[in-house]
Amino acid sequence: MCIFGLNSIQMKKVIFKPTNKNQPSLFPFDFNSLVDSGHPVRLIDKIIDKLEISTIISSYKGGGTSSYHPMMLLKVVIFGYLNNLFSSRKIARALKENVYFMWLSGQCFPDFHTLLLGNGAAIRSAGLRGYVYI
Repeated sequence: MCIFGLNSIQMKKVIFKPTNKNQPSLFPFDFNSLVDSGHPVRLIDKIIDKLEISTIISSYKGGGTSSYHPMMLLKVVIFGYLNNLFSSRKIARALKENVYFMWLSGQCFPDFHTLLLGNGAAIRSAGLRGYVYI
């Protein structure tokens, strides 16, 4: 007998939703559905899409392996700055951990070295230094 006078308490069986991280996906995941229409990352995307970056693109040498588009790199770095991420290593980590960075980059994952060299030189050569503090 229990001290409260209850003989037995019926416990319901706990059921958890199954999770399987190793489950392959037939269709790619849609990150667009996770980003609200009013989120600041969409504003950054639209504003930077309107920038004239022909100076940046002309600074790229042809040949060799393919490069990440400078527009995407610029978007990622500026969005990182707006989120107090000033280190290229922290921005590179955010590209793998943060849904908004994944959406903005189109699920591309440039490493910290690419972010560091690509954008610093690109911003300086485009004359955007007065607009973006690096």
